[in-house]
Amino acid sequence: MSTLDWLVMSAYSLVIIAIGVWSRRRIHDTADFFTAGGKLPWWLSGISHHMSGYSASFFVAVAAVAYSEGFSTYIWTALAVGVAVLTGSLLFAPRWARLRMRFGVQSPLEYLAIRYNVPTQQILAYSGGLLKIVDVGAKWAATAILLYVFAGIPLEWGVLATGAVTLVYCTIGGIWADVLNDAAQFAIQLIAGTVMLVAVLMHLDGFSTLWTMWERLPDSHSRPFSEQYTVTFVVAYTIVQTLAYSGGTWNLAQRFISSPDGASARRSGIFSAVLYVTWPLILLIPMFAAPLLLPDLGNPEHSYAQLALTLLPPGLVGLVLAGLFAQTMSVTGSDANTVAAVVTRDVLPVVFRRSREFTSKGQLVTGRVVTFAFIALSMAIAISAESLGGVLGIIVLWFSALIGPIAIPMLFGLLPLFRRCGPSAALAGWAAGLVTFGLNRYVLGDWVASLNPNLTTTITVAGPIAVSFVVFVLVGFLRPWRDAESAALVSSLGSDPEAERRDEEPEPVPAA
Repeated sequence: MSTLDWLVMSAYSLVIIAIGVWSRRRIHDTADFFTAGGKLPWWLSGISHHMSGYSASFFVAVAAVAYSEGFSTYIWTALAVGVAVLTGSLLFAPRWARLRMRFGVQSPLEYLAIRYNVPTQQILAYSGGLLKIVDVGAKWAATAILLYVFAGIPLEWGVLATGAVTLVYCTIGGIWADVLNDAAQFAIQLIAGTVMLVAVLMHLDGFSTLWTMWERLPDSHSRPFSEQYTVTFVVAYTIVQTLAYSGGTWNLAQRFISSPDGASARRSGIFSAVLYVTWPLILLIPMFAAPLLLPDLGNPEHSYAQLALTLLPPGLVGLVLAGLFAQTMSVTGSDANTVAAVVTRDVLPVVFRRSREFTSKGQLVTGRVVTFAFIALSMAIAISAESLGGVLGIIVLWFSALIGPIAIPMLFGLLPLFRRCGPSAALAGWAAGLVTFGLNRYVLGDWVASLNPNLTTTITVAGPIAVSFVVFVLVGFLRPWRDAESAALVSSLGSDPEAERRDEEPEPVPAA
């Protein structure tokens, strides 16, 4: 990297910190810190939802798959997610906003104390929080890999560099800093991604590269599915991502919770779905073409970074890296803010009863301390990411497989169809999913691979969520939950309070 590249990177880091300092003026209490007071515009929430859904790991782990597999990568990483987000926008998104409007919730797990009971809420909070630390650690590691390829910075220092900036802006600025960083980062990525696409096209056959490159790549690269990423895998992955992007990934639920009303939450989700179907394709085309420009690349995880170093002039390399750098800060910052909301609102009042007496200022200080601690712990995980299976191993296998058992009772608990599924169903489904993951990963994995190695990833990802859902529904049927307060909560989420008030108002009597 040249001096100009470093100047671009440094300038962008200062802009992000400035966003955090400016956002601090909008933070007066925990409602502002965690949910923006319910005032996020739908378009800003949609951009933030989209940008918080993937990190620099997209340009490391996904780039490696695109280098080796080709077009099938778009099907399962972008198109499947777009369908998942659209489904969740129609089914779940409005209900998250209504939880805040009706019950004043500030975290995705806060309502579970009423819907199920406090022990169920606590178990899901602890297990989900630990999973989030691992997930965010993988994203720090992905950014550190990029910094290593671009500038030769050791992984540990790369993690510390990205984490330090995030610690500053996220701790002081809360969710406002997160969403504004998302908007700024989207603008940067829009420029950087377009520049990279144009550079690749110019170095090959111009605009015609979009169809001629497939003739020069292996035949398998132009197919919508591959031996590993099959139709079955894509269907299973879409189901998993529907849960994840609808709120199973807590930070994305927070975007919906922060919307002014259910209609705005639905609109923001639809906007995010459109972005997922269109924008990642622009980013992926250079990754598809990478084998033509870097045919002897030793590590495919370095492909996108090597393309930037090979094709772009000084300054633009720093711009691309700034976009990737901010991508991770965006998603890790939003994760930290949401986990802090869960710990501050749901965990501490149970394990430390004196926290219930905290003033509004005391709660805000607690939220900032927890945010700081979460980021620090995730950075420690990042430094040891390889021992957990590498970046792709954490994100696709660990996170995708374990998100289901946590998300199923949380999301389906919002729907009237499952109102009879109570605490026993929630905990049984959660436990069954975790046991299934453990068996797949450490006991039956070799046996499954011996039968059909191409099914290993599909079963690892889909098995826990399928078992968790079946057990959740089955226990709810055998031991139906009947609780008036829980039933009333679920029933109240069908429409916005303002719409109900309009329906209840008598029509004006026309003048005689």
